[in-house]
Amino acid sequence: MHRNSIEVSTKQRRIAELARQSPEMAFTSLAYLMDIDWLFEAYRRTRKDKAAGVDGVTAAEYEQDLEGNLQRLLDRAKLGSYRAPPVRRVYIPKGTSKTEVRPIGIPTLEDKILQRGVVMLLEPIYEHDFLDCSYGFRPGRSAHQALKSLWKQTMAIQGGWILEVDIRKFFDHLSHEHMRAFLQHRVRDGVLKKLIHKWLKAGVMEDGSISYPDSGSPQGGVVSPILSNIFLHYVLDVWFEEEVKPRLAGHAFLIRFADDFAIGFRNERDARRVMEVLPKRFGKYGLTIHPDKTRLIDFALPSKSACVAEANSDDGPGTFDLLGFTHFWGKSRSGTWVVKRKTASSRFGRAVRSIAHWCRNNRHRPISEQHIKLRQKLNGHYAYYGITGNYVALKRFHFEVERRWHKWLNRRNRQRELLWTQFNALLRRFPLPNPRIVHRDT
Repeated sequence: MHRNSIEVSTKQRRIAELARQSPEMAFTSLAYLMDIDWLFEAYRRTRKDKAAGVDGVTAAEYEQDLEGNLQRLLDRAKLGSYRAPPVRRVYIPKGTSKTEVRPIGIPTLEDKILQRGVVMLLEPIYEHDFLDCSYGFRPGRSAHQALKSLWKQTMAIQGGWILEVDIRKFFDHLSHEHMRAFLQHRVRDGVLKKLIHKWLKAGVMEDGSISYPDSGSPQGGVVSPILSNIFLHYVLDVWFEEEVKPRLAGHAFLIRFADDFAIGFRNERDARRVMEVLPKRFGKYGLTIHPDKTRLIDFALPSKSACVAEANSDDGPGTFDLLGFTHFWGKSRSGTWVVKRKTASSRFGRAVRSIAHWCRNNRHRPISEQHIKLRQKLNGHYAYYGITGNYVALKRFHFEVERRWHKWLNRRNRQRELLWTQFNALLRRFPLPNPRIVHRDT
């Protein structure tokens, strides 16, 4: 392990121990721990292959005087003279649509380094505070752990009722005033508070003009995920655990991954009471629950006479989507009812369109290059969607990828058709990886 990594880990353990010993304590002094070695480690953990921010500085340029640049950055941060530069906003296609786009923010490299340094101070505190129901953007936690917990708990209550919730544009509407109030519970270090305030208020540069948001988390910022988790920790997690659950008649559980969450209930009346109060709770903190995308699903264990085909319906009653999967009741090999998961139809369609888009734009590249890239894309798909019970969807995706590749290779030369027999011979030379289950239920 790198020397800086060892020193940082030692300091983080010290912070974590203090957080554990004094769960109500607010840390008034943290920034003194952030020294030049701390920033070296922050730089090491920062991705350097991304596009440059508004200053145009790349990692290669920054490294020409790395120690000097980091020292000056540290001095400005601690003296209070650091100015959070505007985030460069660009638009990328939403899926493969030519008309639908989504904005992304590109901070400067230096801003990302300093944000990473601050996150390294905050994480040991909040990893003690955050509840088990929270899985998104936390060290040692993943979407697949959230899915596993959801599966176990829905099985334990035999389905019950599932409240599927959508927060409308959460990252755009996060209240700065409430964010600062939540931070005050645990972090009162002046240097950190000023830096976070500057990031919340940092401008967004688009087409040469700068705008300043009144709400929202820092676009593209390294600090944004932990700030969002802190916000929802108080707005949702703690509220549900300490105020809601004690008032319910039956068992209930919450599974949250960033702003994506679902709540399970054994009792229908409990579910309807929470569904009614949830918009008021979020409205208190400047957030809106999407009325059309939020719904209560009767997810009870099917009766013995229930039809498997009905349970497998994507749009019918008894199914819900979370983290890219449709969850439904189906029969196991032994003939018992179990909660199954398959790739959500919206995610499946988006993935296929993305492959088609790539094949079209890269059809004139050498076959060997296309093969390498398609292998990577398929393996990446299997790495996320390769869970127990989802083999059929994986196999379907593999088939669709082969079809799209054939279609666009066939259009490289309009005078000569690429027959399927020829394409199958090509696949023997350049085979695509077969579907595989990566994450197994135990």
